[in-house]
Amino acid sequence: MSDRINRDRHMAALTQDALSGRISRRRFMEGAAAAGLTVVAASSFWSTQVQAQTPKRGGTYRVGWHDGNTTDKLDPGTTEGTFMIQLNHTMRNYLTEITETNEIGPDACESWSASDDASVWTFKLRPGVEFHNGKSFTATDARDSLNYHRNPDNASAAKPLLDDVKDIRTDGDHTLIVEMTGGNADLPYIMSDYHLVMMPSDGEGNVDKNSGIGTGPYKIDRFEPGVRCEMTRNPNYFKADRAWFDAVDALTLNNSNARQSAVMTDEVDAISEVDLKTVSLLARRPGIEIDEVPSGAHSTIAMFCDVAPFDNLDVRLALKYGIDRDAIVSKILRGHGTIGNDHPIGPSLPYWADLEQRRYDPDKARFHLKKAGMENVTVELSTSDVAVFGAVDMAVLFSENAEKAGITIKVNREPDDGYWSNVWLVKPFVVVGWGARPTPDVMFTLAYKADAPWNESHWRNPRFNELLLQAKSELDEDRRREQYREMQQLCRDDGGTIVPFFANRVMARQDRLQHGPNIAGNWELDGARSAERWWFA
Repeated sequence: MSDRINRDRHMAALTQDALSGRISRRRFMEGAAAAGLTVVAASSFWSTQVQAQTPKRGGTYRVGWHDGNTTDKLDPGTTEGTFMIQLNHTMRNYLTEITETNEIGPDACESWSASDDASVWTFKLRPGVEFHNGKSFTATDARDSLNYHRNPDNASAAKPLLDDVKDIRTDGDHTLIVEMTGGNADLPYIMSDYHLVMMPSDGEGNVDKNSGIGTGPYKIDRFEPGVRCEMTRNPNYFKADRAWFDAVDALTLNNSNARQSAVMTDEVDAISEVDLKTVSLLARRPGIEIDEVPSGAHSTIAMFCDVAPFDNLDVRLALKYGIDRDAIVSKILRGHGTIGNDHPIGPSLPYWADLEQRRYDPDKARFHLKKAGMENVTVELSTSDVAVFGAVDMAVLFSENAEKAGITIKVNREPDDGYWSNVWLVKPFVVVGWGARPTPDVMFTLAYKADAPWNESHWRNPRFNELLLQAKSELDEDRRREQYREMQQLCRDDGGTIVPFFANRVMARQDRLQHGPNIAGNWELDGARSAERWWFA
């Protein structure tokens, strides 16, 4: 058995080398023979596992992305919905990227290093990178792109991620130095955040944030917010083994039925999110492939902790005991996910804490209502399916669950268009969908830190904020794990956010559309990089 395992591992590594172009067919055959395969078996392996998966250039990639809005802007500081997250990764680059194996890797930079206390980071930029307009990408562009989000006059949602940056400076054209006020072991991960794109600078500290000019694999020809974006390949793209399509035509398909119909009728080659109620039927359709990967993507039901009745901890706990997470995963996700525990760190993410699972318990919910001085309570919950798959059905199911505990939830279905600007962060009780963040620090800093612009529950816990600062610079892994565990416990037991589930990424594509053996789960469609990484057979 061990010989077979070793052979399989050897062949997997050999195949990956061949797919990446590091070895030729001859070298592959020699390696396969060394592993004990016959010439016939090795040749068959090459044709089925390597040649069939070898990327080929050409074609227009037609893709249906959901969560597009007429209010969408190319300014990365305003990016909120899935469509714009996908678009940012298609027309622009970051200093780092989340790889197809969900690890941190280089993007517009080629390497990075840190001081012993992780307070000073040096990023070596790739030479020869150009913007779509022919301008060379330099450390000045990188510096000003990051400083754009630090500018107090800009309302960028990424500003909290860079609050601890003391200074950003250049050392020549291809070296960027980031100095922190304290240690930050997660800075390379932070640089992959979907807001922190590289933009052209005028050399005076200003960046072109609105034209969409980037260094990315595709350049914009036409952009209609909430409708579509047409792009053509960047002929000077610096990654020779990426960007196989001649063009990309991205459609806004917010309705799940419209998305599914589009991929079934060959209107598009891939869709970002499949209707889980009918995914099994779609999977049986000839010519359609389903991709499913676990992720840290999750739903939240956020309560403003400074607005009655949610300003009462016992009311918040009553609502947390009044939701049946198991039923939601079973009925809404159709089993394509795992139950949440009222903190945003999922089982597939680093530093996940295996805390006692909170379960549906109407009696405990009534206990906390009575403790709050209420026998019954009525609240209004705003929702839309653009927030997360099945959000409306989930809200209705939550309402039915909570009724048994003396809680009346009036479900308000809000318009899809403008949900992120008119409902989220505006109304006090809303359903929200969150993509996975690579580390707890990124997630907590964006949405749970007291002064974060995206603190959707208006939760302010001094101990949590103290731990957040400590964990950021903690280099002892055991100590850091304990700090993140306590923070998850505080979210669970004191916070204003219900986390019903962590969803798998479930996507569909035409079988002629190919990708490598792994796809990232941080965002839909291979970490929002399908246009860069995939190809037509």
